[in-house]
Amino acid sequence: MRDLTTDVVLVGRRLGQQPVPSSESWVIVETGDPGSISAYQRLRREVFVHEQGLFEISDLDDVDRDERTRVLVARLPDGTVLGGVRLHPATEGRDLGWWRGSRLVVAPAARNGRGLGAGLVRAACALAETSGALRFDAMVQEGNAVLFERLGWERRSSVTLHGHPHAVMDWPIARLQRLANATKAPLGGLLADLVGRPAGGAGAGFVGDDGAPVPGSDLVAACDAILPSMVERDPEWAGWCAALVNLNDLYAMGATPVGLLDAVGARDASFARRILRGLSDAARAWGVPVLGGHTQLGVPGSLSVTALGRTDAPVPGGGGRPGQTLRLTADLGGGWRPGYTGSQWDSSTSRSTDELRGLAYVVPSLAPTAAKDVSMSGLVGTTGMLAEASDCRAVLDVADIPTPGAATTGDWLTCFPGFAMVSAETSPASYDLPGFLTSRSCGQLSEGSGVGLRWPDGVVTEAIESTVTGMGAA
Repeated sequence: MRDLTTDVVLVGRRLGQQPVPSSESWVIVETGDPGSISAYQRLRREVFVHEQGLFEISDLDDVDRDERTRVLVARLPDGTVLGGVRLHPATEGRDLGWWRGSRLVVAPAARNGRGLGAGLVRAACALAETSGALRFDAMVQEGNAVLFERLGWERRSSVTLHGHPHAVMDWPIARLQRLANATKAPLGGLLADLVGRPAGGAGAGFVGDDGAPVPGSDLVAACDAILPSMVERDPEWAGWCAALVNLNDLYAMGATPVGLLDAVGARDASFARRILRGLSDAARAWGVPVLGGHTQLGVPGSLSVTALGRTDAPVPGGGGRPGQTLRLTADLGGGWRPGYTGSQWDSSTSRSTDELRGLAYVVPSLAPTAAKDVSMSGLVGTTGMLAEASDCRAVLDVADIPTPGAATTGDWLTCFPGFAMVSAETSPASYDLPGFLTSRSCGQLSEGSGVGLRWPDGVVTEAIESTVTGMGAA
């Protein structure tokens, strides 16, 4: 049983006319207790069958039998259930991150203006978001719609359900927008004076790309820094990831790696050795040499790596056009890195050198108009960057996105994967990819800006309202 009073202020009073001590206030908890669930279901029957006549005999349905369904109840310290609500996936089969609230009920004697119904709604929203939902909706009796609107819900449409008018309401979830804002939104303002727009040559048209074509050559350079907190917490993994992210940046542009350069900061030689061990292990795994670098001791842990690669036809991140199809090509093998569940997917440490080197041929084989590897802003944020650089809007079909079975949709769309490449194409690709990869069309580019998520019922919810970086079109 999980007590949700830490998420929302949920305090009420005992039934009756007289105030009671706070020790007898009601609380809202998530429960799996059969007794509490039976009491909640009896209360539903009392209200929905006998009082309101929405159902003839019983309001129980398949959702009550779905093991994924979560139940919240409001109860007194003595266990008396005053109300409840349930949350559940809106689709059968794989959980797509679309959840629904239903069967919100408050005992007639508890409808005393003390906020119990509002508390249940707030708790349901909190539980949906902490459970990773990217869409949360409800079909609300028309008379209760004003309560939901006051709590921040948005009306989408009106329907007739069980012979009564209902409002279809959406709870806005900003998880994807928050991630994009935290990781990428300041870039346009920060880099405008430093970089500017290339006047011509090999760099023209490559704004916000994973790597930078070096004018007058077939070289592509990429540079990434690892979060200092990650370097301090897990130096070997930081070293491994420093190679991984840079090599993926080269792969996104269709470049074949030539070598790596590193810059390491560490408090002492022992700690620096741990960072370099991870980097050297990765360099051997990918078969890419470390050409040189710089090491400084007596400073906080830090790590950045520059990767050099070659291609005579670098693929831009901003080459997409309205009407083109979006594709995700990903390694769904592996699992969550220990200590990073929900944020870092590790598919690379279990791969052979031949498999890792084979990733260099993914983009050349797909021959896309645009490509970007999924990075800190997650799949949705990275797709938004491709769309922004292409002066387009992107819509992703959630049900078509290749997703590992061990990851929720919400985590997969926001995590850093071992290898995942989003690309745009004019017609379906005819490709020859390594067998361990999954590649699937999962969206479109159109006129406009931002990123939408299209759900199986055809509804499109806004994941990112506008541009991601502010750097504009390439």
